[in-house]
Amino acid sequence: MSTKHLLAEELHPIIEAMPNTDITADNLALFRQVGAENTVMGDADKAGVVREEISVSGADQDVRCFLYRPADQITDSPGYLHIHGGGYIMGSLEGSDISNLQLCAKLGIVILSVDYRLAPEHPIPAPLDDCYAGLAWLHQNAESLGVDPVRIGVGGESAGGGLAAALAIRARDTGDYAICHQHLTYPMLDNLTGTDAQPGDPLVGEFVWTRARNRFGWESYLGDAAAEAPQVPARVDDHAGLPSTWMFTAALDLFRDENIDYARKLLEAGVAVEFLMYPSACHGFQLLPGTSLTARFTEDHRAALGRGLGVAR
Repeated sequence: MSTKHLLAEELHPIIEAMPNTDITADNLALFRQVGAENTVMGDADKAGVVREEISVSGADQDVRCFLYRPADQITDSPGYLHIHGGGYIMGSLEGSDISNLQLCAKLGIVILSVDYRLAPEHPIPAPLDDCYAGLAWLHQNAESLGVDPVRIGVGGESAGGGLAAALAIRARDTGDYAICHQHLTYPMLDNLTGTDAQPGDPLVGEFVWTRARNRFGWESYLGDAAAEAPQVPARVDDHAGLPSTWMFTAALDLFRDENIDYARKLLEAGVAVEFLMYPSACHGFQLLPGTSLTARFTEDHRAALGRGLGVAR
């Protein structure tokens, strides 16, 4: 059964732009290549942002990152660790560049975007280790960066949102680096979603990120490891003490119900949660430029991040 009639008409071009061909070990390199060829970087100077490529010392290798700072930065700016999406198997720093330039410029925040290692070449714990290295670097260099260490948040989209949620769990449990806010855009949290054990609502997951793609992403990310927290946030037993949360999902997104469930558990644990869901939208819809839904999401996402980081503007 097609759910095209439930998708906002202005989003119909995404069906042609992102066909739902299964991703496999045989064609993954091609998917990555196409993604790289279609990636456009922003103009940092025009945005009033200083963008710098840096290397952060990780658990077992250096981690490539982009550092964004407002050209007119004031002291004690909030810091934001951004983690890109891509199902744990794709994506890049460059793909999130325009968004991070806009967030840096509009909110006056310092952003560190992490080029974590991708599965299946690098299954857990490598991706989360790389993100944790980025969080550690942001805290350790807060003074020289002009960053307020008590206003450092984390966030991302899809797999990036899943890694941000995992990072918040790990940071809480280790107690080494505080996170004041997690900003989760349709995060990829539960390895069981879309499997025979948890097939979910048939009205979700037809477009962009399908059940088959999700299974491949999780299988690649987990490798031979058990599906446990923090790497699989849905498996965490205790949600108390996690940071304030902005959770976004879409009514036709495969992750809709796992997002709702995670937000509910955070609320039950006393975590401050702002939850937002758009009807008639699917996974990745905001990547389609020029739509009213994309414009609405851009504003909602930015305003909520400002609130979460305590930006007074």
